[in-house]
Amino acid sequence: MDKLQKLELMNKVVNELEDLQNSQTALIEKISKIEVDNMNGLNDSRLEKDLGEMHSKIAANLDAITDIFAYFETKRDSYNEKNRSAIEAIEAQAAIEAANS
Repeated sequence: MDKLQKLELMNKVVNELEDLQNSQTALIEKISKIEVDNMNGLNDSRLEKDLGEMHSKIAANLDAITDIFAYFETKRDSYNEKNRSAIEAIEAQAAIEAANS
């Protein structure tokens, strides 16, 4: 795998982590809405207990994903900066080859 391919794979992972982060956030928002509905009239003790536990677990997952996302985004940026000239050379060579085809 050349440096450009590695950077592209790193970009893909960053995008997938961001998507995972957004999905976890959406789950928390949905659970929160159900919790509010429960508090606004249902007052079901099982919903209150189970949704509260789910909310806590997903919030913990979101924190972990956010940490991993920040770590890997920094790692990707550092890799890109460190290998910028090699990546640009690979891109330039690919452009030349494409123009000659």
